Amino acid sequence: MSLAEYRPGLADVPAAESAISDIDGKNARLLYRGFPVEVLARESTFEETAWLLLKGELPRQKELADFDAQLRQRRALHFRMTDMFKALPATGHPMDALQASVAALGMFHSTREVSDPAGNWESCLRILASVPTLVATFHRVRLGLEPLAPRDDLDHAGNLGYMLTGKEPSPAVRKVLDACLILHAEHQMNASTFAARVVGSTLADPYRVISAAVGALAGPLHGGANEEVLDMLEVIGSAANARAWFENAVATKGKIMGFGHRVYKVKDPRATVLQDLAEHVFAETSRPRSYDTALELEKVALPVLGAKGIHPNVDFFSGIVYQSLGIPKDIFTPLFAIARTAGWLAHWLEQVGGNRLFRPEQIYKGYAERKYVSLDERA
Repeated sequence: MSLAEYRPGLADVPAAESAISDIDGKNARLLYRGFPVEVLARESTFEETAWLLLKGELPRQKELADFDAQLRQRRALHFRMTDMFKALPATGHPMDALQASVAALGMFHSTREVSDPAGNWESCLRILASVPTLVATFHRVRLGLEPLAPRDDLDHAGNLGYMLTGKEPSPAVRKVLDACLILHAEHQMNASTFAARVVGSTLADPYRVISAAVGALAGPLHGGANEEVLDMLEVIGSAANARAWFENAVATKGKIMGFGHRVYKVKDPRATVLQDLAEHVFAETSRPRSYDTALELEKVALPVLGAKGIHPNVDFFSGIVYQSLGIPKDIFTPLFAIARTAGWLAHWLEQVGGNRLFRPEQIYKGYAERKYVSLDERA
């Protein structure tokens, strides 16, 4: 392979053929199986969207009811999983706990053989249902609280909100949380999805696949960016400081978190939906200062960055929405993982359905063959 063919980060290099999602970065379009994500966020539910991603079509009424019931039946964890969380350091990051616990979950529900469609579907149900419980259980245990048992009378978003906060979310908050899960459920061949497909191509079981994807998502250049957006907004302090902070960041070539995307050259359509959702949340909670700071930063940045195709991405607003719901900052990325599990599993099923082991080439830039010199003869 020649140097001319090398593209750092595999930029613009297709890694798979997929029918799951499509992105038009120039026109701010994200489609799940052909359906615009903003339509799904407004009209659908996470359960229906997960089925769509996994199965390829919207479910019929009975299919959705059965799927919902099957998920609710699989939310509870083995008691030894809770014991494991109690043995983890309370100061550890929830993404580390999630990566470890997804792998451990597979030890209780092991499915080593991935050629069995029925077994694969059971794994999808178990993982989708259990990941919210894993996140909420570690969160409460690290606070010294007893974990809450999942409630099978609540839907996916409602139960997640309840297990995290101890309070059943209002219909408006539940809808916002549900829409956030839909918006984060899938996004083509991103780093964590690629990691999932690579591990899946070895025919590793899906618990290992999802654990690997969680590890990729944890990085600050991927799912961890929403935490850094809030840190940035806290440093800016207020909308009145946004212009001076931005001008200094441009002059010193500092990072402006939440802006720019490898695919979108216009504003991320998920960011637009999240802005609308934010207004609904603030009507029930309160309008945080960080939101006004974000709006002003977007306003002053647009003339400079917009011309370069750099606009707000989904991370720019997601943290603000989660914060307004009373969710701790280090739980933001685990929420991302809860949602993206649907997309990861869809890609895993697609990968094993027509599998070929990933084995890319490299460009070697090291020494040519050298002669070994014994230790006592080395200068």
